Amino acid sequence: MNLGEQYLQRINDGRKVWLRNQVIDHVAKHPVFAETTRTIADLLNKQTTPETCEELSYTNQDNTSRTNMAFLVPRSIEDLFRRHNAFKYYANATFGVTDGLSQYARSVLTGHYASRNFIGIGNHYSRKLEAYYKLVSENDLLCTIASHDPQENRSHLPSKLDGSDSRLRVVNETKEGIIVRGARMAAANAPYVDEILISFYDPRSREDQHHGSMFAVAAHTPGVHIVCRDSFVTKEIENHPLSGRYEDMDSVIIFDDVLVPWERVFIASDPEAIKKVQQDPVAAALAQHQSVVRLLSNLEFIAAVGHALTSASEVKTLLHVQEKMGELIIQLEAIKGLLLSAEHRSSPIYENIWLPDERTLHTARNLGARFYPRSIEILQQVGSDTLLQNPATLEEFNGPIGHLLRNYYRGADREALERTKLIKLAWDLVGSPLATRRKIQEQFFWGDPVQALAVQYENYPKESLTEAVWKLVETKSR
Repeated sequence: MNLGEQYLQRINDGRKVWLRNQVIDHVAKHPVFAETTRTIADLLNKQTTPETCEELSYTNQDNTSRTNMAFLVPRSIEDLFRRHNAFKYYANATFGVTDGLSQYARSVLTGHYASRNFIGIGNHYSRKLEAYYKLVSENDLLCTIASHDPQENRSHLPSKLDGSDSRLRVVNETKEGIIVRGARMAAANAPYVDEILISFYDPRSREDQHHGSMFAVAAHTPGVHIVCRDSFVTKEIENHPLSGRYEDMDSVIIFDDVLVPWERVFIASDPEAIKKVQQDPVAAALAQHQSVVRLLSNLEFIAAVGHALTSASEVKTLLHVQEKMGELIIQLEAIKGLLLSAEHRSSPIYENIWLPDERTLHTARNLGARFYPRSIEILQQVGSDTLLQNPATLEEFNGPIGHLLRNYYRGADREALERTKLIKLAWDLVGSPLATRRKIQEQFFWGDPVQALAVQYENYPKESLTEAVWKLVETKSR
């Protein structure tokens, strides 16, 4: 049985996935999730295909099997390039629309594993994290990260919310493990994964001791409820080529007095240890590297659709259209240049863990939060009302007025049916619910974009800039 088939069988495990007040009995067969899980299965199979095996996987330390490239701890700049190439392959295969293979979450886990002995938490953390990393990587498991509190009252820390039961916390400890209750959000693709890693990006104080734990659970663990937003999927794939194929489902994970075995508890009720994990640069750098590669794939796809769209109506020769298309090219080339710069300026940390340049990655990330919404706006502008003047379905070309549609919907360089398919693709990219979700994700995936810029300013070595200024100001006239 190939990796894809193993995966499809594996996720039929009794997990509690909730959609529209119903539990989904078999995720892989449900119409909302079937296309996405099939895509994931196909991508998993590429890992063992002779033509792509070397690009997407590496031989593990025991030389017993091959492991997905996201689990590779980079020990050289060449290893960063290998990770880049694998991420780019997967991103291009889905046009950057989905991260169904959990390459981001896998990179976070790989970073935690790589730095486990260097951040001063203790042997118990190191030992458990190493065992968990081996479990996930050697069995090619998919995972997601639930890292944010429910947005009940963001002005207060958990300990200051009187009577609130929403934020995840430890309610009891037993010989078997900890009992946790509460919710975590921003768990992308949770219905499709094997494992859910609970980490924290939100601040924790000493008073929040019971709210400061880091652990992992299997998706089918009793008491774990995966609550999905409404789906954007449509059964008409031909009319919705992106929405019909890819559902990056967002979920809230509810823990209803869940027992987490001690071997899966990396940090128990220890805000100071959580702070050390938050400040560790390895997981953040490896995850940001993956997300910037996917951003590049996104921008390349948008530019490609824009060029096809303007060619189909022969407006690509108009100066104002060329200006906007040129802006799309500048965006993708800027991100490409920053990505290559981050890799070529990489350096080792701890015991030869090779990381891309942090400052350059942050620049790409912060620009991406602005580039992506702007690129969608440009597509809307160059497409204009053409995006709205389309038959409802492609089947109409075979209907009573099909001959009229084939005559009046043709493009400058395409027949009517092909042009209509292109416009439907463009609309799916800029005007559908999926498009809105993608725009929000790219703007806020790394948090508040305003704060992100402020942090970059605060951390920048500004003295190197102002030294010349003060030297000039203080120079006496001759």
